Amino acid sequence: MNLPRMRPLPGVVRRIFPLATAPLLLSMMAGQAQAQTPPPAGAQPMQRVEITGSNIRRSQAETASPVQTVNRADIEKSGKTTVAELLQTLAVDNQGSVPTTFGSGFASGASGISLRGLGSASTLVLLNGRRIAPYGLADDGQKVFADLNIIPAEAVERVEILKDGASAIYGSDAIAGVVNVILRKDYVGTTVRASQGLSNESDGGDTRLAVTHGVGDLERDRYNFLFSAEYGKKKEVWNRDRGDRGAVGRADLRDFGFSAQESLGGSGAIVNAGSATSSIIGNVLNPAAGGRYWSRDSMVAGNGFTRTFPGANCANLTSHPQGDPLGGCLIDATQQYNQIQPRQETLNLFSRATFQLNDGWQAYVELNGYHSDSESWTTPSGVHNSVGYPGGPVNNAGVSLGAAHPDNPYFGSAARVRYLAWDVGPRVSNVESNFVRAVAGLKGSAAGWDIDSAILFSQSKTKNDRSGYLQRDVAFALLNPTAANVAAANAGSAAYAALPAGTFWRIGENSGLNSQALYAALSPSISNDAVTRLALADVKASREIGQLPGGAIGLAVGAEFRHDSTELQPTAGTERGNIIGLGYSAYEGQRNSAALYAELLAPVHRTLELSAALRYDHFNDVGNSYTPKLGVKWTPVRSFALRGTFARGFRAPSAAENGRGGLAAYSTASDPLRCALGVTQACTASSVAVITSPNPDLSPERSKSYSIGAVWDPLPRTSISLDAWQIKRKNEINQEGTGAAIAAGHVVRDPGSAVPGVAGDPGAVIAVLTNYVNSNSTKVNGVDLDARTTFQMGDAGNLTADIKWTHMFKFERTEQDGTTVDYAGTHGNCDVTNCIGTPDNRVNLGLTWDRGPLRISGVVNHRGKFDNTNFKDDPDGCAFHFAESAGGGDAPGGCKISSFTTLDLTAKYRFTPKAEFFATIQNVFDKEPPLDPLTYGAAGYNPLDYSGALGRYFSAGVRYTF
Repeated sequence: MNLPRMRPLPGVVRRIFPLATAPLLLSMMAGQAQAQTPPPAGAQPMQRVEITGSNIRRSQAETASPVQTVNRADIEKSGKTTVAELLQTLAVDNQGSVPTTFGSGFASGASGISLRGLGSASTLVLLNGRRIAPYGLADDGQKVFADLNIIPAEAVERVEILKDGASAIYGSDAIAGVVNVILRKDYVGTTVRASQGLSNESDGGDTRLAVTHGVGDLERDRYNFLFSAEYGKKKEVWNRDRGDRGAVGRADLRDFGFSAQESLGGSGAIVNAGSATSSIIGNVLNPAAGGRYWSRDSMVAGNGFTRTFPGANCANLTSHPQGDPLGGCLIDATQQYNQIQPRQETLNLFSRATFQLNDGWQAYVELNGYHSDSESWTTPSGVHNSVGYPGGPVNNAGVSLGAAHPDNPYFGSAARVRYLAWDVGPRVSNVESNFVRAVAGLKGSAAGWDIDSAILFSQSKTKNDRSGYLQRDVAFALLNPTAANVAAANAGSAAYAALPAGTFWRIGENSGLNSQALYAALSPSISNDAVTRLALADVKASREIGQLPGGAIGLAVGAEFRHDSTELQPTAGTERGNIIGLGYSAYEGQRNSAALYAELLAPVHRTLELSAALRYDHFNDVGNSYTPKLGVKWTPVRSFALRGTFARGFRAPSAAENGRGGLAAYSTASDPLRCALGVTQACTASSVAVITSPNPDLSPERSKSYSIGAVWDPLPRTSISLDAWQIKRKNEINQEGTGAAIAAGHVVRDPGSAVPGVAGDPGAVIAVLTNYVNSNSTKVNGVDLDARTTFQMGDAGNLTADIKWTHMFKFERTEQDGTTVDYAGTHGNCDVTNCIGTPDNRVNLGLTWDRGPLRISGVVNHRGKFDNTNFKDDPDGCAFHFAESAGGGDAPGGCKISSFTTLDLTAKYRFTPKAEFFATIQNVFDKEPPLDPLTYGAAGYNPLDYSGALGRYFSAGVRYTF
């Protein structure tokens, strides 16, 4: 909501607004007070504003619910070029946020915030106080969220972050809080802004161009028109270009103590007799009874080869350092092909027209448009990666070189092969996203009511074009042309059917013999489309209904009708499990919902204010929800106040969870059954396919949230707030736990991977079968500190210091069987995006010096250390261990992920009232991020520490106002 400017009130009154208590009681009090205390004659109305988290306009500029405001100056001081980048550095953001840099994730190309670590789906994002259509690609194939990239940074007036539950005001999804982005509404003039960024390594260029134009004074011209356009282009940063930054971008971490026999020892290793990773030469399993894996270039006597391939020598294909004791050909495919930052090009458009119809009424129209093109790369595909689809798991572990394949060293017998398809090239995703939002509204006063009503339409369309992925039926037929394999490929691929009979896919050193027609059949371009739509109509009204000893009673009422629809089509081929290494994700659903809500504000005494809110929501698919919010504010003295809230919240299941479709993805899990049998690699978490089905019988998630705090202004220009908070969420919608499903035997195994000599070895888990269920509950609590002070130094200018610190005491998750684990300060919960962990301390510390036309700011962002365990007091100890051949100890040593702290500096100089220059250095000391072997959102480092992976970064620009 764009709000009129107001003159701040002194002392603590600037910071606090009254909270809630029971509406019926207050209504009775209101009636009595209206008769007893009429407003004084001739009293002038006080200027009022709207605050995120309330529908009642009021004189106080902040709320007693914890609200953090990020204004334009804060955005500029941060040095971040997008709102998404800034929000994800804030102390309130935690596990479950979606970084744009996670190019290989389900929600590639988008960015989302996760307040309190409860996930992006439990954080409601608003634009000017109203909803937006969510991104078309759900995070982890399940969690629907709003893409922060759609926000044009140059048009932002401020961002208000409500840090407690707000379902009583806004309905579903506001369990963890609300991020309300408020854009400019009545700007007059023209501003042009241009900036360019570049890393210390001369890559990762970030070009930004923005124009904002506003014309028309509402009082004089009776209209205002505002238009903003912003273009951005970020260039990619490759892992291979950060090879000197510790573990950044590397999967081969042998110099950090890992060995070739584990997942961080590089690609191409032979793990043990019955297991091997994908090699650029090809690792093959001796088909003789009790045979083991050998590299195709092996010249070792006893390998059983019936022919040898001198040209397959590892040194002919790579110069990567070797050292696999079992003879594999090692490379670091992650370092060679993956990116720290994908390429992305964006265009943001925003316009608003406001018409002053008469002294009491305004009409307004808002239009938003956003276009994004992003491209992300990842490693070439292995030929044996198993997948799942709604029909079940597809076991690709048996892929083999046929008995007559010319590159088979066991010529005459089919032999299992583990091959990295480097000749096909990297897997590339090109995501095109288009977003539109249109609002038409009317606001004004009638019969003593302030009224605001609007209709809204919003849509997000996403298209993901992929290349480099292997067609299973064609790959199997080209490697092992049995009658069954050839028949399947002919039926599924016209391109394969057009190849000459007897065509083989030549691998390794002989891949240059393959035709382009073969590659076109083996790895055609594949794509899928997604669209989400939101249509909304609402009306809300507020007024004063009487007086109490502390002031006017405020009442707000409103109604809302909403239609949501979403559809994600499966990527071509995944609906039958035919794309090696690519899971299935598809869903479709729609719902209608209607809501009625009311809010009451009662200043029962000059020092005590109470308020209450109640909302009723009806969904055509999951029934009804009643959500109240209650609270109190007590101001015993002008400079000090106590505040507290209680609220209920809920999140209705998304179409991905209760619609039509399904999900087949990957997770990491250990295998306790094989571990107990002595298969050591099964004791360490490794990748498995997880097949999950929607559940139409799901109920909404429910929550209770509490906050209690104090606000103190001990000195002029100094303010301190301290708030303790707790959110308990139950009925959580989750995939059934991977570990629990494995323990229950809901798995598909590959018997062919059983280790010879290990009695009873059933083979590796290749797929886990789960459903979405209302299962767990989560309780998270902590404390927020927000302090700011300004020192006036006369001719030397002003110095402003501020700190925002969030400490999490507990992040407890209780399973269906009653088992409770605490993730606070650990690397869990790895069932959510990126497996980035749950640090229990995050701090933002700022210092700004202003003197005349010059402003210099420093911002320190700190992420606290955490244990590299799956949860507190995990009996299994460290979540990651070195292989026995490398000592078998905790990885990294001490089982800790070290803290990470960076300093960013910004400077701005105003040459004239119209022209200014600004510059930023991010990660001034070029800090490297600590090793994190467990996360899957980045290679070798935690995605929370992205600035450390990128390294020192410079940007500079100019702004001119006409």
